[in-house]
Amino acid sequence: MAGFNITTQCYIRRDSDVLFIHKGRNDMNTGKYLGIGGHLEEGEAPAECIVREIFEETGIKETELSKLRMRAVITFVNSVYEDEYIILYEAEYTGNEDPALRSCSEGELKWVDRRDIYDLPIWEGDKYIFDKFFESTDFFELKLIYDKDVLKEVRNF
Repeated sequence: MAGFNITTQCYIRRDSDVLFIHKGRNDMNTGKYLGIGGHLEEGEAPAECIVREIFEETGIKETELSKLRMRAVITFVNSVYEDEYIILYEAEYTGNEDPALRSCSEGELKWVDRRDIYDLPIWEGDKYIFDKFFESTDFFELKLIYDKDVLKEVRNF
């Protein structure tokens, strides 16, 4: 596959809940739950991108987040989609309004208890991400290799 995408994604926590977007657009993620995020724009640093994307999708301002930090780099390789390099962040929501009540043009925002995230309709490789992300505070790198929607290989670095 020629070309690739660079994206950012953030798992925003509030107590034991994690904010997800249930994708509604007609693309490779339709029907799946994802962290909040999107594509880097030209000249944009990953940290600038994640703050912009969080605000665009949820209305959450940077001042309503604490402990925003980079946690991982995920390489997503797929036989039918462009390769994607995902810079993964985490943050805690400290605001007063519930962002899940806000309208989002890309899907429905939903808080999900951390114990239930493995049961969501997600990319199979996300389970490997969750294992590393939620069970440790260390920075990590994964490579997820798919044939269409089927996970074929996971590489830890």
